[in-house]
Amino acid sequence: MRKNCCLSKPWRKIKKCYITRISLLCASLFLVNVPVFAAEKIDANEKAQQENKAKLENVQKAIAKQESNIFDTNKKRSTLEKELKRDDMAIAKVARAINNIEKQLSERQQQINVLAKQKQQLEQEKLKQETLLAKQLRSAYTTGQHDYLKLLLNQEQSEKIQRTVSYYHYLNKARIEEIENYQATIAQLLQVSTEHQEQIDQLEQLKIHQNQQAQLLKSTKAKRSKTLANLSKQLLSSQQQLAKLKSEENNLNAALQKLSELIQAEINLTGLSKLKRKLSWPVKGRMLHRFGSRKQGYLTWKGMLISAPIGRQVHSIHNGTILFSDWLKGYGLLTVIDHGNGYMSLYAHNQTLLKSVGDRVETGEPIALVGQSGGQEQSGLYFEIRHRGKAVNPKLWCK
Repeated sequence: MRKNCCLSKPWRKIKKCYITRISLLCASLFLVNVPVFAAEKIDANEKAQQENKAKLENVQKAIAKQESNIFDTNKKRSTLEKELKRDDMAIAKVARAINNIEKQLSERQQQINVLAKQKQQLEQEKLKQETLLAKQLRSAYTTGQHDYLKLLLNQEQSEKIQRTVSYYHYLNKARIEEIENYQATIAQLLQVSTEHQEQIDQLEQLKIHQNQQAQLLKSTKAKRSKTLANLSKQLLSSQQQLAKLKSEENNLNAALQKLSELIQAEINLTGLSKLKRKLSWPVKGRMLHRFGSRKQGYLTWKGMLISAPIGRQVHSIHNGTILFSDWLKGYGLLTVIDHGNGYMSLYAHNQTLLKSVGDRVETGEPIALVGQSGGQEQSGLYFEIRHRGKAVNPKLWCK
């Protein structure tokens, strides 16, 4: 046992030494590889940073490109909207001219009808006078067989001569009067006939002018359609569309606020407070959008959009004074009427406006013609009622 124990001590030393050497060798190998691992890790971090930097640059370029596209789109839309305004104003000018021509045509036709009736009456009167003159001439011819000079020289029947002379004077006077009346009738008939023909000629000229204006209106509308088509190509996102509508609504509110400050209330304008359910709609048509319904995002309709054909007359719902009569972005050709006591009515998207600022209008009076100005694809009237600047439901007033 001792021998074995003695032999085991050197073995233990050798084993311990061996283990120590192996440990030192492993440690040295680990220490040698540490810089290699660290370098690889640094390289990986640098590569990741470069990739992230490249991605960030790409995102920034994409954002810049998108912003540039939005800027270009807004710039193009602004240019096209200005062109649309010019087109709407040109259409309004031609439509108003056509409306005036139609009024003149109606007046000329009425005058022609009156003159035609006068001409017919004068021709009947002329025929009666001719018949009466013919009878008088036959009577004169019948009695004229007794020589007038012989009757004067005949002294035997003085009383009979006196009666005959008086009779001749009576007949002659009556005949002269009828001839004068006949001549007056002929002169009046000639004058009426001449005026009648002049009115007919003017009517034909107005019709020619109306056709020319109609052709001009057609070409102007074609140009507007082209502008709208180009405008529709400039697509807007939902957010941009919402911002656009909000901007247009703010413009309207600002304009109304400015008008409210300029209003000088008239004593005879009593407002609409006592007229609920008593007013007529400004135009007959189908309701496309109702008050309070959703418009875009959180925006709602502040009035009614009524479908109606182009050219139909728009009537004032109540008497008042024209406060605004011009083109406004998003609303086209717009008329605003002050009814007193803070009440206003608005009429938008018209083809043309028939009244100017300051004009007094009565209930039911035509103030505009239905159109689709302001970029509308469908013809109709946008109608609002406001009280002290706040939009109220028109259905509470109109029946």
